[in-house]
Amino acid sequence: MLAQQKQDILESLKNAVAPIIAGTELNPTLALERPRDPSHGDVACNIAMQIAKPLKKNPRELAQQIVDALIAQQNPLIASAELAGPGFINLRVTPAAKQAVVKTILQLREKFGKGDKGTGKKVIVEFVSANPTGPLHVGHGRQGALGDALSALLEAQNFAVTREFYYNDAGVQIGNLAVSVQARAKGLKPGDAEWPEAAYNGEYIAEIAQDFLAKKTVTASNGAPVTGSGDVQDIESIRQFAVTYLRNEQDIDLLAFGVKFDNYYLESSLYSDGKVEAAVDALIAAGKTYEQDGALWLRTTEYGDDKDRVMKKSDGTYTYFVPDVAYHIVKWQRGFTQAINVQGSDHHGTIARVRAGLQAVNQGIPQAYPDYVLHKMVTVMKDGAEVKISKRAGSYVTVRDLIEWSGGGDVVRGRDAVRFFLISRKADTEFVFDVDVALANSDENPVYYVHYAHARICRMLAQYTESEEELLALKDVDLSPLTAPREALLLQKLAEYPETLEKALDELGPHQVAFYLRELAGELHSYYNAERVLVDDQPTKLARLALILATRQVLRNGLSLIGVSAPNQM
Repeated sequence: MLAQQKQDILESLKNAVAPIIAGTELNPTLALERPRDPSHGDVACNIAMQIAKPLKKNPRELAQQIVDALIAQQNPLIASAELAGPGFINLRVTPAAKQAVVKTILQLREKFGKGDKGTGKKVIVEFVSANPTGPLHVGHGRQGALGDALSALLEAQNFAVTREFYYNDAGVQIGNLAVSVQARAKGLKPGDAEWPEAAYNGEYIAEIAQDFLAKKTVTASNGAPVTGSGDVQDIESIRQFAVTYLRNEQDIDLLAFGVKFDNYYLESSLYSDGKVEAAVDALIAAGKTYEQDGALWLRTTEYGDDKDRVMKKSDGTYTYFVPDVAYHIVKWQRGFTQAINVQGSDHHGTIARVRAGLQAVNQGIPQAYPDYVLHKMVTVMKDGAEVKISKRAGSYVTVRDLIEWSGGGDVVRGRDAVRFFLISRKADTEFVFDVDVALANSDENPVYYVHYAHARICRMLAQYTESEEELLALKDVDLSPLTAPREALLLQKLAEYPETLEKALDELGPHQVAFYLRELAGELHSYYNAERVLVDDQPTKLARLALILATRQVLRNGLSLIGVSAPNQM
């Protein structure tokens, strides 16, 4: 059922219960649940069992009273109401109520499933945020798929969403990058006696060194062009060139992955703009710090952390969570009342201290700010064996590798497979990405399974007409012939789409969209095998065409949300 239909039925239940609890202080929660056994009805309510004990009455007798009152109201959505078990009320809705979802979908089209819960609210979603020290790896890919889908879910509820990439362009790793490129530029290579111990070994380091020596110019998103000086002794020039070079590389990776960002934020700017220093001063002024052993400490235990944390080491450098605190203060000051970070599970330890720092500055930031979606590792399997490295990256599988392998040379197919697969499991579960499955043209491949459902519908509609006008006219057909069992199941699944999107957003779990799409595809395939669409009877044919057209629309809407294409043919 659609949300409005549920509200109408709940209102009828409320009216039926009102005389029973009149004069009491009872304020029971009315809710509809789907019975485990479909033969028991379409929805059920346990309200009689909720109020029986405080009223000191038999729950079955109360349930019968409520059933009688419901029937007397003659709600056009309710076909029948009956007592069951210890006091459940089972309801069956009318066929017309079930069929109404088709007209709703065909009228709203791409707007079906969208809402307005986020109207007037700004939210920032930070994801990928890779150090500019190498190509994006599959973990970054999982973040990209999760973060982009989560952003789309927020936009579907009318939130004003900003997708942000935070560049960690300051710190030890950037220094190691510069030293690595410098060593390559001097003609050294991994394995040489003089090769730096902490250097990056991938082939991409040699490519950067070669372009630096050739004095090439590189540009990255939200950045000025940088030209290599060619001077192997100029470590600062090497650092700037290497960082910009790799930011551009990551831009290319993201383009291939179909992920776009609204803003790029540099960690280095937090220092140059005085944001880190301002955050530290605010914490000191709030009395939440102390000095010990030559270091500055934050009293994070006051906010639930297991021990206080060092903010500023005895050598004068800040620990890594301090710029994170400054960055999130900036997010709050930019007007983002909600912030969501999609990060690897190795960031779990920073949650308490970042939130503690934000509470300690006393700027009215909510206790649970920001929200975190932490994902676990991705294991890549290919040709029946685990793949741990790629030649170019040197120590890990890149997103670009995965797209190329999963598409068999077809970039769109590869991107679709990678995005669907990486979103198809709950973020906090480990995931095995099997390239062989991604390439399979079988039901075993969930992307193929969903794509084939969409293409199958397109083929049936094309057999009926090539006219878009005729297809649009299906929104006005009589849907009463849709009474077959498989039609009822498909109608029910279509009606679940808006609720699925809301639940996925509430739980910050975009994997639920992938689950839903696979289930919807399954219902479509089962319906196709059970019933003919292009039958001789005209009213039945038109009603069934409207049903599959609505199904195609929902498949398109859901695939679009997770950044996957909807092919018309396979």
